[in-house]
Amino acid sequence: MKILSSEFIKSCASAEQFPQGELLEIAVAGRSNVGKSSLINSLLNRRGLAKVSRTPGKTRAVNLFQIATSDPGLAKFYLVDLPGYGFAKVSKSIRAEWGPLIESYVAEQPSLIAVVLLVECRVVTEQDRQTVAWLQSIGREPVIVATKVDKLKPSERVRTLRQTHRDLGLPEGQQLIPYSVVTGEGRDHLWGVLRDLVKT
Repeated sequence: MKILSSEFIKSCASAEQFPQGELLEIAVAGRSNVGKSSLINSLLNRRGLAKVSRTPGKTRAVNLFQIATSDPGLAKFYLVDLPGYGFAKVSKSIRAEWGPLIESYVAEQPSLIAVVLLVECRVVTEQDRQTVAWLQSIGREPVIVATKVDKLKPSERVRTLRQTHRDLGLPEGQQLIPYSVVTGEGRDHLWGVLRDLVKT
């Protein structure tokens, strides 16, 4: 599949600014500094489209990118970068606003067809587990991506990914997509899963 165009559209700081259903939406979620912006850039073969920072909590709003591809099923859609949960170097008042904003978007946005949840392959947090459970409870079965797998030694890869699967409390058979923005591993797999979701 070829990416024909990708552009930043807007940042939404309130529910009133969310898209009104003109296009399907795929959201990318995960804890702060897990690599959401890097994965978005990797998926789209773009450098710097989604802003990458070493400071956790850089993304402070729901950011919309409009994507056009050569695939008829995903010809045009919004890729949505959600604020990271967990530690962020911002005030408590700002963090308190993020929760309701993300929850209202994920739970109530009718044109949202998939939530891609990123977890770091070697570090599963309690908030990761809670997020998986919450998404499942509202009927949003997440597409779970294990990031930074290039940092795993070949000898520890299988064991670590199995442990990540267990730590998240995933049922037997639910897939966990290994992903590396360094090597490109997982990119085609993730696009394939997203295309299949559009068809269901």
